[in-house]
Amino acid sequence: MCGVAIVAIVALAVVLSSNVVYFRTVSEAVAQRKDQGGDRFRLAGEVVPGSITETNDGVRFRVTDGEATATIDHVGDPPELFKAGAPVVCEGHWGRGPAFDSDRIMIRHGNDYEPPDVDQSKAIGAG
Repeated sequence: MCGVAIVAIVALAVVLSSNVVYFRTVSEAVAQRKDQGGDRFRLAGEVVPGSITETNDGVRFRVTDGEATATIDHVGDPPELFKAGAPVVCEGHWGRGPAFDSDRIMIRHGNDYEPPDVDQSKAIGAG
């Protein structure tokens, strides 16, 4: 019985470890680039003002943590709150070129975030 439990724990650990996406600051990601290879991870930083350009399949921009800067090639539409100076977390991997290839952008916001007020009298179905 103990052997079955050990096998189950090992199997669970292997399955869960394959679903882990590591989080790195821009400085950590740039410094560890050669060690990361094509591993998928999340890169956190702030969008550098004046760096956002549209591409055929998304956007290209730079992020910084104040110490290092990385170029991001994102495939797809960025989130609605995406803008210069916004704190973002990009998920993807280092590409063959100099840029980080992203397919997911998450906007970070503090605890003071409040959703916009919605006029309930104008909401669909209100009556």
